[in-house]
Amino acid sequence: MRDTPRPQGTVGDARPGPPQLRPGRALAHTTGASGSESPHRSDSRPPQTPRGGRPADPDGRPGTTPPVPGRPTSFQWLFLALPALLFALITWQVAADGPLLRLDTRLSRALVHPDRFSELLSDLGNFQVAVPVLAVVLVYVGHRARASGTDRWWLPPLAAAVLMALVPALVVPVKELIARGGTPAVPPGTGYYPSGHTATAMIAYGASTLVLLPWLRTSYARRGAVAICVLLVACVSFGLVRRGYHWPLDVMASWCLGTVLLASLRLFLGRDRSASHDRSEPQPK
Repeated sequence: MRDTPRPQGTVGDARPGPPQLRPGRALAHTTGASGSESPHRSDSRPPQTPRGGRPADPDGRPGTTPPVPGRPTSFQWLFLALPALLFALITWQVAADGPLLRLDTRLSRALVHPDRFSELLSDLGNFQVAVPVLAVVLVYVGHRARASGTDRWWLPPLAAAVLMALVPALVVPVKELIARGGTPAVPPGTGYYPSGHTATAMIAYGASTLVLLPWLRTSYARRGAVAICVLLVACVSFGLVRRGYHWPLDVMASWCLGTVLLASLRLFLGRDRSASHDRSEPQPK
């Protein structure tokens, strides 16, 4: 009597072929499951996108988050546009004898109290005091950069020196054009708007701080340098108004002008450092 052959597909049927996919089996570890091209991903998240394939950031540079150092961001442009607009507004009010001048006069009467201390504070904005401080810092920074082998070590000191030279070239024509008179505490005359002492102090001490910051090792030293710069400019501004050498709007206009110039210097130095870093990196062969 012949044995009846077993039907195929029983439990005892061991076939050498790979197991077949049965209905209801999870598809988590199959290639391309849920839109994934990796056999080790069970979700629908896309794989890592290469840097070149990332969408461009708000400043138009593809695949860079945060923005590349040295490239102006929207926040940095604000430090250029807003002070420039405010300077134009103040200048228009002074030239047209606008409502701000009446407020300026009342504020000056409340603040003016000539004394020796306020005169000493205002002297910190003298050309003979502020510019030598800048010169010493520029010589020190240039020496440090050259000794360390920095590419184009001379550029930051030169940029700061050129910025200092721009102060009289910008301030003097405005003084001649506006021809604003001084406070009752000074002899009669014109040419008090904007404040040349305030602009000199802002650029001399501010440019010194900007070129010195990369050579300060700790964050405490950098914060201290910035704090000293702000304190010196504030002391000069207070001394000029307190002594009666300038109206408050004269000082505020120089703040705006100085902010625009220092922000431009910061952007320039940032781009130079970024370019130097790119040149120092080994190029692929």
